[in-house]
Amino acid sequence: MMKKVLFLTIICFLSTDLLHAQTNAQVSADSIAYQLQRKKINSMLDTRKLRFGQYEQSLNDHTGIFGLQTKNDIRRSNDILMDIVKTDDKIYKELKILLEYRAFQQRQIQSHSKEAESINLGYMSVINKLRHQNDLLKAEAKKTAEENQSNRRIFILVIVFMFASILFLISRKSKVKV
Repeated sequence: MMKKVLFLTIICFLSTDLLHAQTNAQVSADSIAYQLQRKKINSMLDTRKLRFGQYEQSLNDHTGIFGLQTKNDIRRSNDILMDIVKTDDKIYKELKILLEYRAFQQRQIQSHSKEAESINLGYMSVINKLRHQNDLLKAEAKKTAEENQSNRRIFILVIVFMFASILFLISRKSKVKV
């Protein structure tokens, strides 16, 4: 019985180790995707920063007569500004994806912690069950030992009684012959 319980316990530990390895591999892949997404957003922010510098420079460019801005200067500035707005829109979309990654990771961590908690509760119930079985076996062993002690006493009494009876019969026979 104990061998079966020990075998089942070992199987439970091995299966949880495999489950943790699979979960860690998935978390690692998700973390890589999260890091790649962050790098992508950071590169987009760098591009935006560069474009914003170009916009500021285009605002300072005055190629017109008397140092005024021409329509082309204003159009170039507006085009750069539109590129910045488009980049901002892309950044918002990528940030949304990044936040979804983060939310997914948080949900995954919560489910993993719930799973670990349920596994721990299962282990605790198995341990409690094994303790209870151990207590029952100890009580049974104690009861058996007491029964054996009682049986030994009875056996010794029976042997003493038989020995006394034999001695009594021998002494009686010897008195009868005389």
